[in-house]
Amino acid sequence: MELAPAPDIHKRLAHLLKHIDFPHIDVHRIVCFRSTKATSRARARIWSLPRIWQMALSLKAHYVIEVLSQHFDHLSPNDQARVLIHELMHIPKNFSGALLPHRGRGKGINHKTVESIFKQFQINTNSK
Repeated sequence: MELAPAPDIHKRLAHLLKHIDFPHIDVHRIVCFRSTKATSRARARIWSLPRIWQMALSLKAHYVIEVLSQHFDHLSPNDQARVLIHELMHIPKNFSGALLPHRGRGKGINHKTVESIFKQFQINTNSK
């Protein structure tokens, strides 16, 4: 697997976060990468910085969003936005460095919730 910084994805995240209601997410503490030659079937994945590493390195919580080029880049811009929204939904409201699972307390991360947020994003970007 090869990794490269993905400033284009970070720019897309910043745009998304301006138009969806995720006030707990600090886009300045999200780093984006594009991978090639990955063997995973995922389109994207999110990586956390656990509390023990935050303490060891004297850092605040950060997240890495990795898009897997062979599964992500060919998607339409709308489907790419949906994938990025899905990854953002893994970040807990306290932005602690932990990750939320697909199922569990409160809202789950599924197609229905992603689609609801995506529709709100479309409404917000079209009304401005």
